[in-house]
Amino acid sequence: MQHHCESDHIQLNLQRNSTSFHVLVGLTGSVAALKAPLLVTQLLEIPGVDVRVVTTDHATHFYDINEVPVRVYTDKDEWEMWTKRSDPVLHIELRRWADLLVIAPLDANTLGKIASGICDNLLTCVVRAWDTSRPLLFCPAMNTAMWQHPITAQQVATLKSFGYVEIPCIAKKLVCGDEGKGAMAEVSTIVETVKQYIQKHPE
Repeated sequence: MQHHCESDHIQLNLQRNSTSFHVLVGLTGSVAALKAPLLVTQLLEIPGVDVRVVTTDHATHFYDINEVPVRVYTDKDEWEMWTKRSDPVLHIELRRWADLLVIAPLDANTLGKIASGICDNLLTCVVRAWDTSRPLLFCPAMNTAMWQHPITAQQVATLKSFGYVEIPCIAKKLVCGDEGKGAMAEVSTIVETVKQYIQKHPE
């Protein structure tokens, strides 16, 4: 019985609310995930916006889930809520709920997975099932040497060919000590970009 209560709770948390614009934030295993609480807090300050978060397990190394002021969904949630055929599938429920997905940060590993169509965790399953008529924004974040690898430009171009929108990384001194491109865009830039898509959204 415990499982049914949990799945009911998750389902209720993802009811479509026509008066809100639903922003789903994806977090992956880059050190820039430490900005998750700030990013979510600032998105919540946009009038009429409702936010949920999908995290990879590696991303949780860099931030405290308890500091994020909305529901954070993990791989564990997907596997625990599905016990029989009639149960909801979390990555499909999230895909239906969201008006916009912003992956911030998008690390090198998940970039490669999405470009190849791999879907081996909750976030990449949401992306694989994404309704491409809705905006998907991605914010690359990685070490400068990784950013400069020739595969990166190819994979970013592949995501853009799917209709996804890049919020470009910036140059700065990285946590590892390297200086150069690869840092995630500023939180303020990400929030402003999301706002532009909300303004375009038909009422």
